[in-house]
Amino acid sequence: MKDILTVSQLNDNIKTFLEEAFGSLWVEGEVSNLRRPQSGHVYFTLKDDKSQIRAVYFRQYGTRVAKFDLEDGMKILCRARLSAYPPRGEYQLIVESVEPQGVGALQKAFEQLKARLAAEGLFDKSHKKALPFLPHRIGVVTSPTGAVIRDILNITRRRFPSVDILIAPTRVQGNEAAGEIISALRNLHACGKVDIIIIARGGGSLEDLAPFNDEALAREIFRSSIPIVSAVGHETDFTICDFVADLRAPTPSAAAELAVPQRTELQESLYNLRQRLSVAQRRHLDDQKGRLAALQARFKDPRRFLVDFSIHLDDLRERIQRSLTQRTQMMNSKLQHLELGLQNQNPGKLVREKRSFLNNLEKDIMSGWNHYLRDREGRLKKIAALLASLNPLAVLQRGYSITRRLSNGEIVRQAGELTLDERVSIQLACGGIQARVEKIQEE
Repeated sequence: MKDILTVSQLNDNIKTFLEEAFGSLWVEGEVSNLRRPQSGHVYFTLKDDKSQIRAVYFRQYGTRVAKFDLEDGMKILCRARLSAYPPRGEYQLIVESVEPQGVGALQKAFEQLKARLAAEGLFDKSHKKALPFLPHRIGVVTSPTGAVIRDILNITRRRFPSVDILIAPTRVQGNEAAGEIISALRNLHACGKVDIIIIARGGGSLEDLAPFNDEALAREIFRSSIPIVSAVGHETDFTICDFVADLRAPTPSAAAELAVPQRTELQESLYNLRQRLSVAQRRHLDDQKGRLAALQARFKDPRRFLVDFSIHLDDLRERIQRSLTQRTQMMNSKLQHLELGLQNQNPGKLVREKRSFLNNLEKDIMSGWNHYLRDREGRLKKIAALLASLNPLAVLQRGYSITRRLSNGEIVRQAGELTLDERVSIQLACGGIQARVEKIQEE
């Protein structure tokens, strides 16, 4: 009876024994009695059809386990340490990490992660980047040995052979695949010479596609400055990558078709555009020729402008002469009036000064008027010379003529526009003649 233990000592010894004997272990079972108190820890019971054990997931490991939230009835596989809680004399599992078990659990984890990322806005269309029309280089993140990369290379080579393909080889299945895909994306961004990135994988089960439902990979895709096309699985398969990527392709082959245009279609489109441009240019030239012909018909004979300017100049000359005459008469009248006043007062010196002032004033007036008249005559000569140079009839004075069709009066510019025996009118510098075409010579 010497080794008597208290209850606390016994529970402490049991705790030490359990922790040293078992260490870290993996346990699978079904979650029940799930509790989340304000402390942030997660308490639950892990059970199977014959037994159960208490478990706790402490806050320092994170309340969100793996990529999903624990729920009652969920089957899980957890890595834990076996320990005991001395105050109650109970042993329990200290959970460090959890993985879902079975397709139902994987699907539940997928739905939870999808809902959470959607609530954060990672799937919003406002964040989607448009694909470039004609990429220079395409980065492909996939397995380098599978049929997927061969399909992408064959399709891009057939559609647009000059597009470069930069392969970032990764595993596309297994626990390490998600991390390798993230590293491949970062390497392509560091390269700085990629216009589009395609993440591709063939079809598979939900477990096979698990790397593409990784939260860290989804956030890496969202942060990408390069447009990303997700081509994971078959057309009926959906992953988190599909929702967060800028574009989802139903298959890897479809991703290659979406990434590069068909070169033959572009060539045909360019040819059609060239034809349309040529037709539009000819139509525009025809319209401009019609407008020019209409303006020529409305253009007045420049001699009319000369006549109008001549009449206006004569009118100005007469008005100036009348004004000068009236001013001279007025000044003479004023001078006579002053002379009479001076004769009455006999201011000899004042009269001589006034007479000198008047003579100078008269000279200034005449000089200013002559300068103004010469300036107006010079401007009139310049305008007359300009109008004469613009007169199309002046060309006829140098021996040229204008030939028109007698039927409609159109001007003939090329010999090929006429036909034999067609009647034409020829305008000369003085008069005109009518003639008939007997021979046509084209340069």
